[in-house]
Amino acid sequence: MPAMSEFDHLDLDGHLLRLLLTVLEERSVTRAAQRLGVSQSAVSHLLDKLRRIVGDPLFVKSGRGIAPTAHALALAARARVLLDELRAFGAAAAFDPASVVATVSIAANDLQRDLLLPGLLRHLRAQAPGLSLRVIPSGVPTLEMLRDEHCQLVITPRPPEGRDVLQKRLFEDHYRVFYDPGERTAPATLAQYLNADHVTVLYETGRRLDLDDVLAGRGVARRIVAQVPGFAGIGPFLRSTTMLATLPSLLRAHLLRGFESAPVPLECPPMPMYMVWHLRHHGDPLHRWLRQQLETVIAPALAAAPAQLPD
Repeated sequence: MPAMSEFDHLDLDGHLLRLLLTVLEERSVTRAAQRLGVSQSAVSHLLDKLRRIVGDPLFVKSGRGIAPTAHALALAARARVLLDELRAFGAAAAFDPASVVATVSIAANDLQRDLLLPGLLRHLRAQAPGLSLRVIPSGVPTLEMLRDEHCQLVITPRPPEGRDVLQKRLFEDHYRVFYDPGERTAPATLAQYLNADHVTVLYETGRRLDLDDVLAGRGVARRIVAQVPGFAGIGPFLRSTTMLATLPSLLRAHLLRGFESAPVPLECPPMPMYMVWHLRHHGDPLHRWLRQQLETVIAPALAAAPAQLPD
């Protein structure tokens, strides 16, 4: 392979940097081409050009996919910084959403995704027709999701802590007990609640819901007979059973529509919701506009949810 010194550094541009990051994230030339909206041969050609410039294979075969070399991982970290600087360099003093052609990535779990993001996308595209949205599951979000730019924004009740991330509280929800009204009535007492079978969420990382940690810390022992990796799995376990699920009330708007809910027969903490972003994006005009639009759609989304009964 030719040495890097045989090529002019001016051959590098933002398209090649974005290509490197996309192939790295997708671990596939085919998927990278689909995401970038170009042909597979175009990705292969540009990847070969980048290999010649940096003097490294960048990606090697690994099973059915490809894996980055150590040099590719090091270059990716620098590429993210350079792309951020290019965006800042090209940002107009007066931001015009109508001229935006971009994809923004937001990490969210089932509740936030279904409650907020469809309305957000409609709101965004009404002003910025060239903008598209990529949604990824946040699970229990980590700092690396933002530092490595797997996403530009996280919506979560559990903001990761770090000196280089920022957060803003969006709204607050409370917990209710969900059940199938065709199979049982609401638990009227703590004893009825504790004597029932329960289904809850256990994320793939092994992290429980905050409420489950709180109740366990108080010594409240529920009989949990099923654990699923996300809110989307709760409904099928509740349906046609006498089981209970203690979850955020706003799930009634989408995933748990059709189930009844009742107050939890013991004191529960509220569940706040935050948006979280990396410091590098704080002053970016597009990102600042994105955050403003998210705050704009919250009130209509909460108003459209089924009326919340008082605990």
